[in-house]
Amino acid sequence: MRNKTKQLIKNTLLLGCILISPAAISQDIADLSTKTTASFRSMSVVNDAVIWAGGSGGTIVKSVNGAKSWEVFTIDVKLDFRGIYAFDAQNAVAMSAGEAETGAAKIYKTTNGGKSWEVVFETTETGVFLDCLKFKDKKTGYVLGDPISGKPYVLKTTNGGKSWKRINPEIFPDMIEGEASFAASNSNISVHKKRVLFSTQSRVYISENAGKSWQVSQTPFKQGSTAGIFGLYFLGEERGFAVGGDYVDDKTEYPNIAQTFDGGNTWNFTETAKPFGLKESVWQSGKNEFFIVGTSGVSKSTDDGKMWQSVSNDPYHVVQCGEAKCYAIGGKGRFVVLN
Repeated sequence: MRNKTKQLIKNTLLLGCILISPAAISQDIADLSTKTTASFRSMSVVNDAVIWAGGSGGTIVKSVNGAKSWEVFTIDVKLDFRGIYAFDAQNAVAMSAGEAETGAAKIYKTTNGGKSWEVVFETTETGVFLDCLKFKDKKTGYVLGDPISGKPYVLKTTNGGKSWKRINPEIFPDMIEGEASFAASNSNISVHKKRVLFSTQSRVYISENAGKSWQVSQTPFKQGSTAGIFGLYFLGEERGFAVGGDYVDDKTEYPNIAQTFDGGNTWNFTETAKPFGLKESVWQSGKNEFFIVGTSGVSKSTDDGKMWQSVSNDPYHVVQCGEAKCYAIGGKGRFVVLN
């Protein structure tokens, strides 16, 4: 989201100590905050060894040993990499969120582990602001941006990110006034086989045929300039989560999780996650277990998403899991490994 994204940075870069219990975190990791103070809103966990993340100040970081050490790359200090997807330790695609008019709407690709980056997409079209990047596989990927002229702005690649083309805006349903997406955790898009879904503040757009046609469903989240859905997560074709809240009023008790069991057609709020407030990203950590993070803290469910207990009050923007561990990242280089 355009100007509101700038406010989001100011309102959510909160400092704090890690409050997660020692048994829940791994101590055998490097302190990323000693390498960079960037704010990170995107992460791509290839496996429990290879982790990439994109952040402010044109910063991209990579670990190939499970966060025991980090490489830091500075691409362009004017950019904010709110989207990243890594295929392995050598190949990754990164998306900059920012106003196209200022040269910030760009997508980069590396094929040599981050040593060099090629611009594979850029535009100066008025109104373009990129929000989220997601790949289905090594060939097909999507980028979501803020709407242009009342229609979604969605890019697609079929060659691994080497080139990008906008999906015809006329095939989308009309958007309502003020509707847009938050560039908060790089999780507004979900892709599973030919199903592609993306969220705005209160609605979810669904394609069953790899973006050739679209429908839209309503969620119980209310649309607002600072409030709504901040992240989507699907376990397969049918069951999914939408998490969110209000980034200005990010510690108040309100519904912050909705679930669907029919592929995103209908949504219902479930038990509110503690600590109360804004949630931005969710991931399955094991059988019947999930983590949720946001500026209000970290939550965990051990009963398949029915109840959510507070794990930490420390703010993070993104959570993802590998084979055995989960990882959360946020402002000021804050990073934690969840066992």
